[in-house]
Parts: sequence; structure tokens; C-alpha cells
Amino acid sequence: MKESYHLAIDLGATSGRAILGRFDGARVEMEEVSRFHYPMLPIAGHLFWNLPQIYQEAKSAIDTVIEKLGTEGLRLSSIGIDSWGCDVAYFNADGTLAGLPYCYRDTHTAGAAAEFGKKMPAVELYRRTGIQFMDFNTIFQLDKIRPEADRILWIPDALAYMLTGNAVTEYTVASTSQMLNLATGEPDSDILDILGLRREQFGPMVCPGTAIGYYREVLVKAIAGHDTASAVIGIPSPDRNFAYLSCGTWSLLGVESPVPNSGERAFRYNFTNEGGIAGTTRLLKNICGLWIFERVRHEFGMDNEDVGKLAAMWKESECDTIINPDDAAFANPESMRKAIARYCVEHCIEAPESLADYIRVTYRSLAARVALQLERLRELSPVEITRLHVIGGGSRNESLMQMLATATGLPVIAGPAESTALGNILVQILDEDLQNIRQIAINSTKTIKYKP
Repeated sequence: MKESYHLAIDLGATSGRAILGRFDGARVEMEEVSRFHYPMLPIAGHLFWNLPQIYQEAKSAIDTVIEKLGTEGLRLSSIGIDSWGCDVAYFNADGTLAGLPYCYRDTHTAGAAAEFGKKMPAVELYRRTGIQFMDFNTIFQLDKIRPEADRILWIPDALAYMLTGNAVTEYTVASTSQMLNLATGEPDSDILDILGLRREQFGPMVCPGTAIGYYREVLVKAIAGHDTASAVIGIPSPDRNFAYLSCGTWSLLGVESPVPNSGERAFRYNFTNEGGIAGTTRLLKNICGLWIFERVRHEFGMDNEDVGKLAAMWKESECDTIINPDDAAFANPESMRKAIARYCVEHCIEAPESLADYIRVTYRSLAARVALQLERLRELSPVEITRLHVIGGGSRNESLMQMLATATGLPVIAGPAESTALGNILVQILDEDLQNIRQIAINSTKTIKYKP
């Protein structure tokens, strides 16, 4: 088989990467060709995404790859874009942006879920959508903003629109919105009525693998646009008897389920049913990931310090404090260290002091939180869980991986760190052929096993 080349534009919180995949028919070799940054943009007391900057950075990376391959007599076959969920961009009828997209960490939606409950009871909203309640979900953003826009597009779809001129709504990223009806896979008509929106303001719903259009004669495809959906696709597993933890700024713990679960217990545990590939459901729980650690290291002036060296410092501490990393106090405080100190005072527990203390507390707290939610996941899941696959950047953290194995009592399979980009590229190649996707993922990756 002739080799083919595919480009993943993988956008995360404040930074993005362009990953080039070379497919030889049996495995994918990946190379990071560029990395770019786009910090949250504070304007008038709110946080926004500078979408024109993100677009320009992504477009520049694409152009560079097209031209580089061209000089070697090679051709880029396709492009796929994934990003975080929930946030949306607004466009006028002429294709221009109708303002900047709000960032999900902005405080304008604080308390929005409770307010919406006056218009549709929470239990009814969950029955319809099966989505975890978080104030920044798209439904609550749109309830607050009430945009007058011709088009409302999630971030990957917005960038694809800017590249090709064609507007679509990709299912996996739209499923994070708490607006899709579980039974139909389309925006719920009653929810749209409450929001004062029309179905026509959103692009036609498409599944991963759908062609969107062309940029410079290169096919732009709708992959699994939600980064976690792409990451789950890239898990190198021969079966489905596992839970996964996509470990980065956020930690997303779940299973790949053949059916959703929007029952009373799932509602009480506040689990989410997001779209997956080939008709699967990502039954999962959003957990604060390495966000607290990253903020703490920044406040200690350790941004450029090797993560492995920092991680090993937990052994220098004897602080046994466990905090709840999902507490609202840690969402986006001015000072994470002060927020942790206040939390400890309020809960009458020992406050960390040294950097080693903070590292030990943040890692042990994350492991404890994962173990708690894993037990709840076992109650909800139709899938037998025999191991925990950890993917994303956090899978490189040996100290954290061992803590997770010990806390959960499960073997932890760590890797690949680039599971999101791999899943993105595999859908570009194979659409929704999940069986072959998983085999190629196994061929293309190496993992490390940690025992409890």
C-alpha cells in the first residue's frame, strides 16, 4: 500500500499542536511539526478565546506541512481538527465572526445550571440529554448570552468552516453541549425553544469520518471533534473491558459503552453520556486533572522545570492531606496556593507548605478522586472493567500512574500520551471502522503497565 499523510490539529487549553501522521497500511508514525500557544484572553473582566489567532496558527501549521511535503514530492491527504468541548463561536451571515467565543473558565455562567432548572427541571433535562451538569455547558452559555448569530458552531467546526466555507455540526463535540436528545442525536426541540434558537443556526449533524470540504485541495474531514472522543478512539486495546482516564488539564474517567445510561443513579452521580464513534457512548465523569498541579508549579516559578523531577518530589513530603480537586474553589482562583490553604482551614485539615507538600497533595487527591468515581462507574457501566487505560500527557507521570494503580486496585496501562492525535488521524484514515482502528492503534503504540 502506498503511504499516506494526515494532519491532526489538536487544540487544548491554551496551546495547540500540529501532528503529522504517516500511514503505511499497518501502523501510524506520528511527528509533532509545530506547537503554538493562545492564552485565555481577558477583556473587560471576562475570559475569551482569540479565535482569529487560533485559526491563523492552525492555518500556518497546515500551510507549512503542505509546502514541506510538496518539496519532497509528497501530498497531504487530509486534515482533522479536535478541541475541548462546550465553547462555541458565533458567525454572521457573511461568514464574519460575531464576537469572540467565551472561555468555559469565565465566571459569567456561575450558577447557570441552577437558573436553567427554573425553565426545565434538572431531572428532565438529564433524562433528555444524559449530560453531566456543569455551569459552563453550552446550553447554559447560550441561555446567558442569547446570541443573534446566523451560525453557532463548536470550536472544531468553527475552524473547519473558516478553512472551507462549509458549516457542519460534528456529533461528538456537539454531544458535550447538554442540548442533544439522547434518542435522536439532534438538538432537542424543546431546549431550542427555551433558548430562543432555531435548528437552522447550527450546521447539519455529521458523524466522524464525514468530508467537510477542501483547503488548498486537501480534504478537511470531521473527525471525532471532541478531544476526549478522539483520545478514546486511539486507545490500544483488543477489547472493551476497560475504563479509561484521559489525563491532562482535565481528567475524564469513563467506559466505551454500547448504550447510554440516563437513569436515576447516573443522574445522582452526575455522570455524562457523550457521543463516541460507531454508535458508542462515552459514559464518563469529568474530574479536575492536572490543572491544580500546573497552577501550583507556576506559582512556585517552576514552569520550565522537568515534570518528572517535580513529580518525584512527592516522596520528600509527609503531608497526608486529601482535598477534593473538583471543589468549585479550585476552578480558576487568583492564587491556587491560597485557595488550597483556605480549603484546608475550612475543612480543619493540614495545609501543605512546601512545593513537595503541594505535589504530594495534588497527586494523592487526584488518585483518590479517580478511585471514588471509578467505584461509581462500576455501578453504572454495562462493560466489565478489568484494567484502567490512562492516556494523554499525564500517562508519562510514573509517580501518578503508580498512585492510580494503588488507589484503584487495578492494573494501569499507561499510554499513549498522544492518544488524541492518534485517534484524530485514525478516523481520517478509516472513518468509523472501530475494529481496524484499534488494531492499528495497537500496532502504532507502546504502553507501560503499573501493578497495584
